[in-house]
Amino acid sequence: MFGMRLPRYRTSTGIFDDLLAAHIRRLNEAWPKLIQPLQFAVEDVPPSDPTPWENEPNVCSRLFAAGHGVPTRIVLYRMPLQSRARGREELQWAIRDELVARIAQLYGRRPEEIDPDYRW
Repeated sequence: MFGMRLPRYRTSTGIFDDLLAAHIRRLNEAWPKLIQPLQFAVEDVPPSDPTPWENEPNVCSRLFAAGHGVPTRIVLYRMPLQSRARGREELQWAIRDELVARIAQLYGRRPEEIDPDYRW
């Protein structure tokens, strides 16, 4: 038997959520005015119907613009990111790169400006 706080108890979904939350906190410390107005979400898989203006939809994440009282949202799709990563460390960097790319896209900046360690 093992306790709920032990690493072995964590599910892959819980690990993904923890990694995402850590990256959001880190980016918020560096860029509070850019990160605080955003909402972040995780879904298992992307919808099967991309919007008409998406020629090549990114299946790992999506950016939803603000509108009608709803803030801008960045949604990461857990299963595509997990299926591409070979291990926890690679998943950690995939989550980071996806977040940084979407934040840079939103604000019209280069990803390297948001996070100098961005690698894609």
